[in-house]
Amino acid sequence: MNSVLSCIDLKKSYHDAEDNLEVLKGVNLDVHENELIAILGSSGSGKSTLLHLLGGLDTPSDGKVLWQEEDISTLSENQKCRFRNSHLGFVYQFHHLLPEFTAIENVAMPLLIRGMPIEEAKQRAEEFVARVGLKNRGHHKIGELSGGERQRIAIVRALVTQPKCVLADEPTGNLDHQTSNQVLEVMFELQKELGTSFVIVTHDLSLAKRMQVQYEIVDGKILIKS
Repeated sequence: MNSVLSCIDLKKSYHDAEDNLEVLKGVNLDVHENELIAILGSSGSGKSTLLHLLGGLDTPSDGKVLWQEEDISTLSENQKCRFRNSHLGFVYQFHHLLPEFTAIENVAMPLLIRGMPIEEAKQRAEEFVARVGLKNRGHHKIGELSGGERQRIAIVRALVTQPKCVLADEPTGNLDHQTSNQVLEVMFELQKELGTSFVIVTHDLSLAKRMQVQYEIVDGKILIKS
């Protein structure tokens, strides 16, 4: 199985005047095509840090993050932005949608950034919004949507460019159990249809068990969870 995203001996430390905090101490991870990965760990263990490094949102202290054999840490900021827009999707616990725009406009945004014509981008966004059962809510502003509806919009925004990999940080952590299950069903259905790899940071063991592989970060290292 081909690897789409990987890291080799990845390390991350934070320094201040008095301390050197080692968060990641040599993490090795391969994300394969169409693979579902859960990353577990206690609060402060470095789960979100790893996700940010994999997405090129932060720079490692040492080690490499490879996208199809290319070290993304060597790219310029503009190149990293193009890389993220072309190949990755992101979903967060708090949706980070733009409140001044409608649901469809939010979903269309990554396509417009990519340079797709406005009408084509809106049409594709409408199709994706309809796929998650929100056809009649697409022209509503974000503040008019429920928490579960907002998170469904956040998921299709991440998937509308049909990326090879989606990085998700506690994607259902802000939702109640029933709404969380509804959002996950939507997410897994789209993932299966599009063949996108997912790396999900979560505290939710029931979500982690639905993934193909479960890892745990312990003392700065990543381990297969038994």
